[in-house]
Amino acid sequence: MIHTTLDSFPENFLWGSASAAYQIEGGWDQDAKGPSVWDSFTKIPGKTFKGTNGDVAVDHYNHFKLDVALMGEMGLKAYRFSIAWSRIYPEGRGEINEQGIAFYNNLINELIKHNITPIITVYHWDLPEALQKEYGGWESRNIIEDFNNYCMTLYERFGDRVKDWITLNEQNIFISHGYLEGSHPPGVQDKKRMYQANHIANLANAKAIKSFKSYVSDGKIGPSFAYGPAYPYSSHPESVLAAENAEEFVNHWWMDIYCFGKYPEAAWRYLEERGLAPEIKEGDMELLAEGKPDFMGINYYQTGAYEKNADGVLKGAKENHDGKKGNFTESGVKGLYKRKRNTYVDTTNWDWEIDPMGLRIALRRITSRYGLPVLITENGLGAFDELEKGDSINDDYRIAYIESHLRQCREAITDGVELLGYCTWSFTDLLSWLNGYQKRYGFIYINRDEDSEKDLRRIKKKSFYWYKSVIENNGENLIE
Repeated sequence: MIHTTLDSFPENFLWGSASAAYQIEGGWDQDAKGPSVWDSFTKIPGKTFKGTNGDVAVDHYNHFKLDVALMGEMGLKAYRFSIAWSRIYPEGRGEINEQGIAFYNNLINELIKHNITPIITVYHWDLPEALQKEYGGWESRNIIEDFNNYCMTLYERFGDRVKDWITLNEQNIFISHGYLEGSHPPGVQDKKRMYQANHIANLANAKAIKSFKSYVSDGKIGPSFAYGPAYPYSSHPESVLAAENAEEFVNHWWMDIYCFGKYPEAAWRYLEERGLAPEIKEGDMELLAEGKPDFMGINYYQTGAYEKNADGVLKGAKENHDGKKGNFTESGVKGLYKRKRNTYVDTTNWDWEIDPMGLRIALRRITSRYGLPVLITENGLGAFDELEKGDSINDDYRIAYIESHLRQCREAITDGVELLGYCTWSFTDLLSWLNGYQKRYGFIYINRDEDSEKDLRRIKKKSFYWYKSVIENNGENLIE
């Protein structure tokens, strides 16, 4: 639909930004923190770009007051950050590390002092290594209780001040990359194990949401899902069916469980016939039905175009980690779908397709299928930023990217979507997991690279001032 006038962003709209503990904190063994699986995985030769890791990252652990002051200067309304599980429980369970509790207490209080709403992500991929070694992490049902205990500790300690919570960040990514593609810890490549680990993660998510209601009765909680809507590559019915298959397996498989407590029928039948369906035990489906979220968090970066796949392209896409544009590879599952390069949209240097309208489509699909409010928990552009003379960074490309996506948010609000907020990825530059430090996302440039930590200076980019203006005007200045 084409609107002649657009609704405004809500008065209480959460203009935010986001981060993850491993990607920014550093202090990997500081103040009794235990090791996570990422602390070990990044030390394996060849796993990351130029061998980069998060031992220091951007040293937010020791610079958080400076970083929050910059957020306050921008006028940020919300800041989504994750808590490092092994900073709270160095062994994953057992004795609480009060120094870890103190750090996050101080961070929360600093945010509130600057009138910034804290949004906690309970889990952003950094599983305590002790639990991986003891029972295989997400492949064991033991993790359901350990995760719930960890969550309840956070609810009890921080729930008096923090009312907005994310359970699992991008479960579809850490499970598929960790257990199918083998590119993330624990580095497994096994479909059967992937689907079983995913089912256990679903149970852990549901139990954590159920427990939340007893601790933070006046709060809201939900997962954060990496949603890439599926498009037909052409109007051929076979492409339309392939896109339906992709939407079912790549998206509904996770979101249906979150919201309906059951797996989509066609996908379940397909997996069951091939011996890939997860084992369902007594009480599982009842627990899943009790874990309905209060909102759907989405991390949106790109869409995907799909066509019929009968030729057996079985492997995942070869990921671009060096930023050399033009390395897109087809991927898919025989008999279900093949992902093609969508030539109607441009791509980033890392070959992620730039599709602002896809965000509007994502928001409308979630609203129509699940009837939940939506919080955009991540959206942003990873790019090469140049530090110019006079400490200036003219990242007009980032401004254009975010602005185009925010305009689609406003279109979606006018469509009837209940949009709670928008968190950019990210506030400062950070370690981009396997991509090193050259893939920059922030409003704040961090003066470091893959080869040296340099002085870790915080330098405001042009986009910092632009987003500040957007917040001041509650998005009214986004009208063309």
